[in-house]
Amino acid sequence: MNGLAPRPLTRWIIGIVVGFLFALPLVSTLLFTLKDGDGYSLVHWTSLFDPAKAAVFAPIWVGLGNSLILAVVTVAIVLFLLAPTMLLIALRFPSFRRPFEFLVLLPITIPAIVLVVGLAPIYQQIGRTLGTGAWTLAFAYGITVLPFAYRSIQASIDAIDVRTLSEAARSLGADWFTVVTRVLAPNLRPGLLAASLISVAVVLGEFTIASILNRQVLQTGLVVVNKIDAYASAMFTLMALAFAFLLLLIIGRAGRPSAGKKNS
Repeated sequence: MNGLAPRPLTRWIIGIVVGFLFALPLVSTLLFTLKDGDGYSLVHWTSLFDPAKAAVFAPIWVGLGNSLILAVVTVAIVLFLLAPTMLLIALRFPSFRRPFEFLVLLPITIPAIVLVVGLAPIYQQIGRTLGTGAWTLAFAYGITVLPFAYRSIQASIDAIDVRTLSEAARSLGADWFTVVTRVLAPNLRPGLLAASLISVAVVLGEFTIASILNRQVLQTGLVVVNKIDAYASAMFTLMALAFAFLLLLIIGRAGRPSAGKKNS
């Protein structure tokens, strides 16, 4: 296997090329936001704090608030619905793993525009029952994040012996709630954290479903503001990308074993 791995020089070249391709549009956007006539300045960035432009930025703030609420509800779906179901399958119904995996990975193969066409009639009923608040998009986003969250959690489940841990805890008198919350969940923490952060990143970057279902989120707010002030839209886009990059760093940090585990 080691003979198939690229040499250090090759890895560096690949890393530099990929990094350049990722950095080029970001640097171009940053220079665009700094452009002021024939030179560069922070005048557009300081305008974010101008009270006179508060009405222009209002769609972004409203959309950001809705996106954060959606992120919380979507993470709750992942932690309190998907994760327990995966544990139940791992402990009680291992033969269902392949069919369940096929179902949860299916949304990644379906384009968002196709998915939302199928969800539109359902959301008509949801609108009559629960209202048309932006938080109701969490049901659709819960489906969208399933493939990413499943992979993160399943990797942690595969890394530990959940059956032995649960049986040991049960033999010591623990009930199933204690087994899940105090025995299994701490061992699955990296996967649960990664699934949560990936879900947040997906929710903050989603546009198609919210736009077609006529809900206001961060990305639709950026489109509205872009028609009025392109600089503001570019600046908020950069901040959103920086936040998503920070989430990826946290995911990478959470997936690394601690020093104590390495020594053990």
